[in-house]
Amino acid sequence: MSTLRLLGALAPTLLMLAACAGPTPSPMDNQARAAALARSTLLVDTHIDVPFRLYRNPEDVSIATPDGDFDYPRAAAGGLDALFMSIYIPADVDAAGEARPFADGLIDAVETLAIDHPGKFAIATCTGDIATLKGTGKLAFAMGMENGGPIEGSLDNLDHFLARGIRYVTLTHSRSNHIADSSYDLNERWGGLSPFGKTLVPAMNQRGAMIDVSHVSDRAFWQILDLSDVPVIASHSSLRHYTPGFQRNMNDAMVKALGDNGGVIQINFGSGFLTAAAREYSNAREQATLRFRASEGLANGDPRLLAFARTYTQKNPYPFADLDDVLDHIDRAVDLAGIEHVGIGSDYDGVGDSLPSGLKDVSEYPNLIAGLLDRGYSETDITKILSGNLMRVWGEVEAYAVQAGYPPRCRQ
Repeated sequence: MSTLRLLGALAPTLLMLAACAGPTPSPMDNQARAAALARSTLLVDTHIDVPFRLYRNPEDVSIATPDGDFDYPRAAAGGLDALFMSIYIPADVDAAGEARPFADGLIDAVETLAIDHPGKFAIATCTGDIATLKGTGKLAFAMGMENGGPIEGSLDNLDHFLARGIRYVTLTHSRSNHIADSSYDLNERWGGLSPFGKTLVPAMNQRGAMIDVSHVSDRAFWQILDLSDVPVIASHSSLRHYTPGFQRNMNDAMVKALGDNGGVIQINFGSGFLTAAAREYSNAREQATLRFRASEGLANGDPRLLAFARTYTQKNPYPFADLDDVLDHIDRAVDLAGIEHVGIGSDYDGVGDSLPSGLKDVSEYPNLIAGLLDRGYSETDITKILSGNLMRVWGEVEAYAVQAGYPPRCRQ
């Protein structure tokens, strides 16, 4: 039978199969599907900087707020179920020897939020807590320590913060500390991990604390993978492929190795993490601000520096990334590491006014889901990105700790 005659014979069958399959979903259909998926699926964001935001500018995030990227109404609208509140310790605070009390103060503030608004917020300290709180209308607050400075070289301090609810530790931040070298610090004091850092990694494994490789230097990253017996996370990082020379992001080899380790990279939404144009702009603005500071003899924190930066931005508009840029990072991370090793760590309230169009605050997670649907991701794979991969790693870390004699301590 000729090809044309064969196609003619098959035509009724092909038409019937096409009718059964239905039309290809339109972007509007995907937006509706995304909204429904955001409500039904567990959605966990591993890095939101609410505690430090409220430390600087106190306000009631249980109701709608005019500022910031997070409050309860917007989180509910976006389908957010759980977030890791970032217990962020600035490098200057650590250098001044005030890291431990500062961290305790931020944890106190998170606990107070949950106590003051029991119908909206609850502390979560294990994977079981997250599952218990899903569907209750309460937003689960897990906590991650951003900068291990408060540990102060003492495993007793690590135990103290784990007892208070910390469930991951970002080993360092903008400067090398007593644990590890920072990706931002050209002075690689330790050549990766410090001697204490090499002790801390297995101690965290044993106690059920996730290790966060965001912010660490490349050499520290590779040493952590060699030492850790459980998967690790990058709680809020993106891909260096799109921001060449930006050491804070992860290169392709690191992303692949993180997947081979069983870990997960949680994609950061900040424009400066997403595009070279935004990265170059930030570098230029920072250099201009430093020149202004030097010429005027100003100290750090002087209001005139903020005013200068604001004027600079007014004269030179910021090149915001967009939703497609976030999706590009997810696509490449999936290609490198696999669908089981990618998640979201937005850095809301931590990247200033640099958020991309379409993802300006916690109400807009459905836009991300719709974008994933548009790019052909299945609902099963989207669920992995929204929470499944992170929850798997957290569960594996808990299981390892149980074998070491440290069962999960749950609040719910």
